[in-house]
Amino acid sequence: MSSAIWVTTLVGLGLLMVVDLLIAITNRNKVTTIKSATFWTLFHIGLAIIFGLTMASWASNQRQGEFFAGWITEYSLSMDNLFVFILILARLKIQKEKEELVLLIGIVMSLFLRGIFIGAGSALVNRYSWIFFIFGAFLIYTAYKLISEDSESEWEPGPFIRFLQQRGASFFVIALAAIATTNVIFAFDSIPAIFGLTKDPYIIVTANIFAMMGLRQLYFIIGGLMQKMVYLTEGLSIILGFIGIKLVFEAFHYQEIDAIGGIHIPEISLGASLGVILGVLSLTAALSLHSSRKKSDKAAS
Repeated sequence: MSSAIWVTTLVGLGLLMVVDLLIAITNRNKVTTIKSATFWTLFHIGLAIIFGLTMASWASNQRQGEFFAGWITEYSLSMDNLFVFILILARLKIQKEKEELVLLIGIVMSLFLRGIFIGAGSALVNRYSWIFFIFGAFLIYTAYKLISEDSESEWEPGPFIRFLQQRGASFFVIALAAIATTNVIFAFDSIPAIFGLTKDPYIIVTANIFAMMGLRQLYFIIGGLMQKMVYLTEGLSIILGFIGIKLVFEAFHYQEIDAIGGIHIPEISLGASLGVILGVLSLTAALSLHSSRKKSDKAAS
């Protein structure tokens, strides 16, 4: 991708983030309404879709598909991360008026951390192709952990957060520290996942930024989804496991190993990857809503 496209894209996204920051600062003492949150969430989703569609004028169809696959995957993972943020802010009893500013600062920190991981990941990928074995194994392990862990358990503060509590830090500072430390963990999941879909730094950066934009507003409408999207964790674990296996397959091909024991190692296309991601998320949503509706009917009867 040319330097002109890089500069234009980053300047445009930077201006949008500055506007978002100014809105959060202006509304820092106001409670965010569902109507406002819905509008801005749809606005940011629309921006990502428009950006992806207009990529056809300056990028190949392959890169366009990689952007949508990466953005959908990162957005799904970020939505799961929001569930943890909800638990953190609820546990620390952060005032509703302060939530928006805490979330914005937390998301900016997340973008900064992801930038570091993207840079480090790109350097490793370009120099050591076998790193895909590690990325793939890590994603498969993460998928297993998602399935095996109790999704109903509450967030518990770690040693660093307990240290801040003992030193009398304000709940606002503790919330920021808690979100920052969890963002590190989230970056370990999300960056290998997108490297399993694309190796293009431009796609990786833009997909991550668009996935982060609008999360602050989505937070205020997602609380109710925690009770309805009961299979989201399982769906994400399937996606991460699939991308992990794809990365392992690619790692073998990079080492010029196309078969093991006479069994051909398949090459999973971008179209197949996008189909699996959309299919799993659609099935997850359908099963979750069906389960929630059954519970509501039982409660009503």
